[in-house]
Amino acid sequence: MARKPNYSFERSERARQKAAKKAERLAAKQEKAAAKKTPENGEPSVEPSVDSDSS
Repeated sequence: MARKPNYSFERSERARQKAAKKAERLAAKQEKAAAKKTPENGEPSVEPSVDSDSS
């Protein structure tokens, strides 16, 4: 005998899975944007200074 369908539960499960996937993609997108932004606008990279004292 087939089970009785529970449409509201199935719909809510699909919506929950869709929301979780969307949140995961958004987090990945924000992480990628932050990684791209950091070298340009973040802390300046430390460059070795040239000392003119060693003559």
